[in-house]
Amino acid sequence: MSHLQGIIDSHCHLQDPKFDGDGQAVVQRAHEAGISALVVVGYDLDSSRRAVAMAGSLENVYATVGVHPHDSKTLTPSDSDALARLAHDPRVVAIGEIGLDFYRNLSPPDHQRQAFREQLDLARTLRLPVVIHARNAGDEAFEILSAHAESTKPEWPAHRPLGVMHCFAGDLALALRYIEIGFLISIAGAVTYPNAEQTRAVARDVPLPSMVIETDAPYLTPQSRRGQRNEPAYIIETVRFISELRSEPLQVIAESTSANAARLFALGRVPQPAGERP
Repeated sequence: MSHLQGIIDSHCHLQDPKFDGDGQAVVQRAHEAGISALVVVGYDLDSSRRAVAMAGSLENVYATVGVHPHDSKTLTPSDSDALARLAHDPRVVAIGEIGLDFYRNLSPPDHQRQAFREQLDLARTLRLPVVIHARNAGDEAFEILSAHAESTKPEWPAHRPLGVMHCFAGDLALALRYIEIGFLISIAGAVTYPNAEQTRAVARDVPLPSMVIETDAPYLTPQSRRGQRNEPAYIIETVRFISELRSEPLQVIAESTSANAARLFALGRVPQPAGERP
């Protein structure tokens, strides 16, 4: 089995309580597996603060800050102000995870829409990309993000994506529409599940320059480890699966998706794992 280097896990939740007590060991295992950088994604104010703290204390770890649609009903004006202050930290590389979730509707749809638009405005003000959660809300999320793209692009670097569709579960046609307005498509370990035909079609046919790979750890553990806590080191299985699906070399998938993540989050050259740098 070839040992890959320079992979970026573009979306994980290492601040989740499931990692309490061994976060540093999880990061070390990731670096040993060839993961060069991790993006720890916030989903409410507290988790965003913890993501920023992890990014400040662990090597090659970056943070995003945001309030997930599930928690949008709890977003107060003072929380919004605190989130905006937190977003100025130099280790914060995006606003997210934000969006719409009409599958569970844990917050009323109107609260979701308001929080989504507020946080898109923050991203535009700070010139940060966005990490988008959209479930059972494909058309409405696309409308809102199209308007965001139209207002943001005039001052946005042409080479840099506006954001990423996290754990994309739509069809190829929708993926291509998002790519057209400036978004990347993120594929998670769910692509390895037996019933994931639609996600496999996207992973197989979406243009490689528009794809990133994530774990969403501790969730969405790849098929061979179903039932276990997911962690960034397990992204290797997803990379290998996509390589076979596309009939493209493993290292090409790893390097291309990581270069895309580095462009998205303005990480510069893809860093090497700890202990592997010259």
